[in-house]
Amino acid sequence: MNGLAKIVAIILVNLMYTLTGLAQLSPGKLVEAHAHLEGLSNCTKCHTLGAKITNKKCLDCHTLLKNRIDQKLGYHASEKVFGKPCIQCHSDHHGRDFEIIRFKKDTFNHDLTGYTLKGAHANTDCGECHKDEHIENPKIREKEYSYLGLNSECLTCHTDYHQNTLASACSDCHGFEAFEPAVNFNHDETDFTLKGKHREVECDDCHEVTTRSGKEFHEFAGVDHNSCADCHTDVHDNKFGQNCQRCHTEESFFKVKGIDQFDHSKTGFELEGKHSFLDCRSCHQNNYTAPIEHSRCSDCHEDYHQGQFAENGTSHDCAECHDVNGFEKTSFSIQEHNKTDFPLEGAHLATPCIACHKTGKKWDFANMGETCIDCHENIHDPYLDQSYYEDEGCESCHSVDMWSTIDFNHSITEFELQGAHREQSCRDCHFEERNGNSMQRFSELNSECTNCHQDIHYGQFEKSGTTDCTRCHAFENWEASRFDHDNTLFPLDGKHEDVACYKCHEEKTIEGNTFTEYKIEEFKCEDCHQ
Repeated sequence: MNGLAKIVAIILVNLMYTLTGLAQLSPGKLVEAHAHLEGLSNCTKCHTLGAKITNKKCLDCHTLLKNRIDQKLGYHASEKVFGKPCIQCHSDHHGRDFEIIRFKKDTFNHDLTGYTLKGAHANTDCGECHKDEHIENPKIREKEYSYLGLNSECLTCHTDYHQNTLASACSDCHGFEAFEPAVNFNHDETDFTLKGKHREVECDDCHEVTTRSGKEFHEFAGVDHNSCADCHTDVHDNKFGQNCQRCHTEESFFKVKGIDQFDHSKTGFELEGKHSFLDCRSCHQNNYTAPIEHSRCSDCHEDYHQGQFAENGTSHDCAECHDVNGFEKTSFSIQEHNKTDFPLEGAHLATPCIACHKTGKKWDFANMGETCIDCHENIHDPYLDQSYYEDEGCESCHSVDMWSTIDFNHSITEFELQGAHREQSCRDCHFEERNGNSMQRFSELNSECTNCHQDIHYGQFEKSGTTDCTRCHAFENWEASRFDHDNTLFPLDGKHEDVACYKCHEEKTIEGNTFTEYKIEEFKCEDCHQ
């Protein structure tokens, strides 16, 4: 090979090694946002020689994110993310178009950002809130996309419908499900408490809807309310002044106080309780000329119970259970209930009436049923054979005092409770957790010990597929009180009687299970003695 050829070969070899070295040093192109950091001379701006990539290098550039972390704010300061290497989620050198910031929007836990998404927020697309016009910091806004810089104040995303006439904290009045109705607003916390009929007035009747600055506007602040005439027309043309409350109340304009001096008690029907608040015309609809039947409540009131308490075609009078202070309360006592076909006993004494008598929209009292399953769900069907509780009679095991108090004769089953078994609760054996659910085991449960207890001998004493623990153990405790070594193939005699069990029966570990080996295949003298 001549001199020129050698020089060309050397150059080619050096070039090949150089290109190979470059490929090894740079595993791939950086993403577009880091493209300005390409080149060997820039490696140390992200990498530390002789060490792994550190978060400090990343945060030296990403100062906005560092400030958030230093203030313990946002997703990167959460317990799930804080302290993790940046590269674990944001690796680079995968090409210009690689998405270095990526996550699954539909499974992202927004609670970790410090701002929990509630109500309608939980179903809002990320882009509805995270957009440039909602970001105040110009440095963040200059980025192609970012989830930083979003203020959590309501008016960051929502238009101020009230046009700065009310406080900026929308959640003081509005909930997260919808802007209307304003579920958190309480008019009683303003300087005008709503009383009587005012509670039934629509908001728009007092708070006018107008147009301000070219937009629909609801007038809530600055509404005059110093006198009734600010809202109500003075039908008396100011003949009695503006203090309407001297005669009228918020309950009704038609109920006048201080004028009607009629003593209703002289009629034989004294106005008491809610009757005293009625407008006279509610009862006297014929200009007070016709007498009114009033011997029974049903003369004026409709029978809400629709004849449920009728006997021989005639209903009991409301006054037997209710008084004039309202139908909501009742004087029907436990003693009265105990005279019915269903006396209240045990836990039923503490059960509110509504639990049994108002399972739908209205109260029901007739034909309520007399057996447990008329009200209570039979949770044991089909797990428990009905031969143990005929006609689904819960009282076969349970008492009315408490569901957990059980009186069941277990000896009528194929497994009589003995020893320590008597001290266990029913749930210990008859309920088990499966995939996070509590499952019942009655009919499917047989009397084999291993249904409840782990075979710590790992099948050493198994016969015909079953391990009968009672061959050695009694029911009082786990001590092998029934075991007799003389019944084995190696009866103990002489000095063997004084040898501790573990001297011959050693612990072994097979397939990760550690147990004492009792089944010894060979027991010649030389197997133990040397």
